[in-house]
Amino acid sequence: MSIPFQDSETAKNLLRAFAGESQARNRYDFAANLCQKQELQAMAFIFQATAKQEQAHAKVFWDHLQALNGQNLPIYGAYPIEGTNRVLELLRAAQHNEHEEHGSVYPSFAAIATQEGFPEAAASFRQIAAIEQLHGERFGLLADQLESGALFVSQIETGWMCLNCGHTQNSLEAPKQCPVCNHGQGWFIRLELAPWSPVVKQT
Repeated sequence: MSIPFQDSETAKNLLRAFAGESQARNRYDFAANLCQKQELQAMAFIFQATAKQEQAHAKVFWDHLQALNGQNLPIYGAYPIEGTNRVLELLRAAQHNEHEEHGSVYPSFAAIATQEGFPEAAASFRQIAAIEQLHGERFGLLADQLESGALFVSQIETGWMCLNCGHTQNSLEAPKQCPVCNHGQGWFIRLELAPWSPVVKQT
């Protein structure tokens, strides 16, 4: 079945997705600010990086809507409100929201787009759903570590990176203070979660 784009549910779903991704970006920026105030700078970095990816998702959905340039498209949508100063609660909320997008919201949007004859939009919904799954898993991992007191402590020797200067070291606990730049423990992240991690050379 193929119907005019302006009359489709797909167009409305693209706008819902654009609004949802835009709101997620702002929520994660707000969460990053809270993390910085609580001296969890590495956690703030992850929220900020995820916010940038949500912005990129919003742009994908926005680009699909350009055929309706200049029009107003009314939609109904329900979006989460998370007002808390507890980082753990923000992580759990983000984990839930990302998994919901992956598990039900975007797959249903993709199915509708396929049915209505918009394969490109369907592909975008499916591809971004897969990314949201990774976001949810990352937020869940960080929440588990924070909840169990393992954010900066490991039971086995682990690599840590200072996100300010890039210093790395292997230890059971992230340094209380970076030995290179003197930034506090909140700047450290497990090496497997850090950007710019060393590349393993092939032998």
